[in-house]
Amino acid sequence: MCTQNIQIQDQSFVLHPMGVLFWEQQSLLLISDVHLGKISHFRKYGAAVPQVALLKNYTALDAAVAFFNPKTICFMGDLFHSAMNSEWKLFQEWTAQVRGKIILVSGNHDIISPLKYEEMGIEVVDQLILNGFLLTHHPQDGGDLFNISGHIHPAVRLRGSGRQSVKLPCFFRSPQQLILPAFGEFTGNHVLKPNKRDTVYAITENEVILVAN
Repeated sequence: MCTQNIQIQDQSFVLHPMGVLFWEQQSLLLISDVHLGKISHFRKYGAAVPQVALLKNYTALDAAVAFFNPKTICFMGDLFHSAMNSEWKLFQEWTAQVRGKIILVSGNHDIISPLKYEEMGIEVVDQLILNGFLLTHHPQDGGDLFNISGHIHPAVRLRGSGRQSVKLPCFFRSPQQLILPAFGEFTGNHVLKPNKRDTVYAITENEVILVAN
C-alpha cells in the first residue's frame, strides 16, 4: 500500500488507499461513511447483492485497524446506514474485539439510538473539537478551526487522451477543510471540481495519488 503523508497545522496525517485518515500525534484513526447495514437493507427489499459483499466492510475495517494500531477510532458519521437490522450483531461482534476507544460523530443516517452504541462503550457526539481541529460529519466552516468531515463521498474525474476518463474516490482538501472519502461498499460518490486553492488526493486500489494542487 502506498500512502501519502501530509501536514496540517503542524500535525502529521497519513492518507491510506482504504480511504481512512490517521492522525499520528493523537493515534487517531478517522473513518467516514461506512454505511454498515446498507447491504442487508438492500437485500431485505429484493436487491440482488451477494451475501459475501456484506463482510467486505468488516474485512476492510480489520485491515485498516491492523495497519495503524490506533488508540482511538473515530467514525465520522453514517456508520450504520438505516434502522437496526440483521447486521447489527456483526457490528457488535466486531466492536467487541477492537482494542482502544471508539467514537461516533453522528451523521444524517445515524438514526439508531445513541444508547445502543453507548451500551457497547462507543461514545456518540455531534462534533469533536481537538487541538485546533473540528471533526464533523457534514462539511462546516470551522472559523479558526480546521474542519475534517465526510458526508459528500468526494470523487475526482481524471481525463486521459481523447474521451477517456476515470472517476476515483478522493481526499479533497481546501485551505481550512479536508473531506474524507466514503469507506463503505455500495456508497457511491460525488465528483468535486477543485479550484486553484484545493488539493486532491485520488485513491486507487493500492495507492493515494496527488492529482491537483
